[in-house]
Amino acid sequence: MKFIVETSARHAHVSQADLETLFGPGSSLTHRKDLSQPGQFASEQKIAVVGPRGQLNVTILGPTRSSTQVELSLTDARAIGLTVPVRESGDTAGTTGCKLVGPAGELELKEGVIVAKRHIHMKPEDAQRLGVQDRQVVSVKVETKDGRSLIFGDTVVRVHPTFALAMHIDTDEANAAGAAGEVYGQIVEIA
Repeated sequence: MKFIVETSARHAHVSQADLETLFGPGSSLTHRKDLSQPGQFASEQKIAVVGPRGQLNVTILGPTRSSTQVELSLTDARAIGLTVPVRESGDTAGTTGCKLVGPAGELELKEGVIVAKRHIHMKPEDAQRLGVQDRQVVSVKVETKDGRSLIFGDTVVRVHPTFALAMHIDTDEANAAGAAGEVYGQIVEIA
C-alpha cells in the first residue's frame, strides 16, 4: 500500500504565552493554509530563530500547543550554529535552545529545537492494513522520478484516529531523494 510523502520545511509550534510575548497580548494565529493533518494549519505569522552564527525566518504552525518547539533540518541548524538532536516531535527535554524574535518581543527558548525524526501518520485502520503498530519503526522506500529513490530506515509509525495517512520527511531528506511534487512511499521492512 502506497502513501503520500510530504516534505516538512522548517517551522515552529508555539504556546499561547510565547505567541503573546512574540506578537503582543491577545494575539492569535492567523490561518494561511490547511496542512494535510486535520486541524493543523500554516499561519501568517513568522518568527526569527536566532543561533550563534545567524538566523532563519520560520512559519508558525497552528493551533498553539502546550509548549514551544522549533523544527529545523540539520542543514538549517548548522547554518545558524546550533547542534540539534534528531527527536520525535514533542520530545524536547534536554534539547538545544535558541532566541526567538517576533515583531512585539523576543524570548530565550531554554530547550525545544529539534530535527524531527521522519515518521508516518496513520489511522488505526491504516495501521491494521499495513500490519504495524503505534511507535513501531519501519523502513520506507520513497519513489522519485529522477533516479534518486531511497529507502529510509528508522521511520516511526504514529497512529491516532484523527491522523491522515502521510509520511513526513524534512528538506534534507527530500533533497537526498530528489523528492519534488507528488511523491509516494511504501513500507518495505518492519522492525
